[in-house]
Amino acid sequence: MLGLLKEKRVRDALVGLALLLATAGLVAAPGEAITGARDGLTLCFNVIVPSLFPFFVLSSLVVDLGLAAYLGRALEGLMRPLFRVSGSCAAAVALGFIGGYPVGARTALQLYQQGLCSRTEAERLLAFCNNSGPAFILGVVGAGIFGDSRVGLLLYLTHALASLLVGLIFRFYGGSHRSRSSRAPAKPIQAVTVPAAFTGAVSRALQSTLNICAFVVFFAVVLQLLSVYGAFAALAQLLAAAGFQPEWAQRLVAGLLELSSGVSSLRGDAQLAGRVSMAAFMLGWAGLSVHCQVLSFLVDSGLSAKTYLAGKLCHGLIAAGLTWGLTRLFPLSAPVADYLADQAESIASLDFSTALAASSLAALGGWLILAALCRRLWRNKCGNSPRYRV
Repeated sequence: MLGLLKEKRVRDALVGLALLLATAGLVAAPGEAITGARDGLTLCFNVIVPSLFPFFVLSSLVVDLGLAAYLGRALEGLMRPLFRVSGSCAAAVALGFIGGYPVGARTALQLYQQGLCSRTEAERLLAFCNNSGPAFILGVVGAGIFGDSRVGLLLYLTHALASLLVGLIFRFYGGSHRSRSSRAPAKPIQAVTVPAAFTGAVSRALQSTLNICAFVVFFAVVLQLLSVYGAFAALAQLLAAAGFQPEWAQRLVAGLLELSSGVSSLRGDAQLAGRVSMAAFMLGWAGLSVHCQVLSFLVDSGLSAKTYLAGKLCHGLIAAGLTWGLTRLFPLSAPVADYLADQAESIASLDFSTALAASSLAALGGWLILAALCRRLWRNKCGNSPRYRV
């Protein structure tokens, strides 16, 4: 079977058959496809654009204005021994934890394109820098799905810890030799002017946001059609045959494909430890939709996606294991309130102006804090030495 898949004719025939089936599905269920596209566009307009666009602008400014380089020289002694990446990669890790998917991955790609990290370092970084933001975990998952902020805090702590553990694991990726960038003498920090950096950051952020919105709408249609034609049920039956209970199998399938649908399915009266652990896995894995958003950045970069996908799988498994162990040590009791659970279903109905203003202020505050931190760390380390002046 695998030998047949290696033949170009067989692969082309399978692709053609898949396209024909997809076309037939759209023609047979146009109403459901339109509903999925409308839901995806609503989610993009009310949630994706206001939450991601400001942080994309922030990540570009951090790199283009030289803040990542300053931060890199100050934190080289921390990032290099722990994760075997340059100190500049700390910017991608920090923004990934604050801004959510896929801000960390996009920042890692920018660092690689600016020459602030090697190809191997960028691939190591991709394995653990693309994480969920605190607003989604604490607000939607913790308060909205489980009705208890303690659950959200537990999930965020295990999510962050699992990410750092994945970084420690993937420090061994790429061999044991030291890269040239780690031995090279420090180069003068190159930074563009503020007007050039700002205009470039806004235009690139808009393009990246539109790319992500395209994937969100596409997967909204795909998930709607898969649900209509019973594909979810069929996949769940396969997992049930492997030992999963039917209810848990359906939840797992939804989470593997799309994060928000997966975590929304975890409401109910089933075992709390199991539901929280599965939520931790879904948050670590992030879902096929997020992976396609990241892969859209990596298409022309020359970076391998294998370490990214392997890292997300490890992230999900480690986070689930940590969460399961902690819930055993510290049992949780969280009765789910209906009005809190409705938060997850109404996420796409948030007011656009309010969400955009809050996200923009958060991005601006993060940029100011990061700039102040870079300046303070660099002054403490190098003083007024003329060698490192811009």
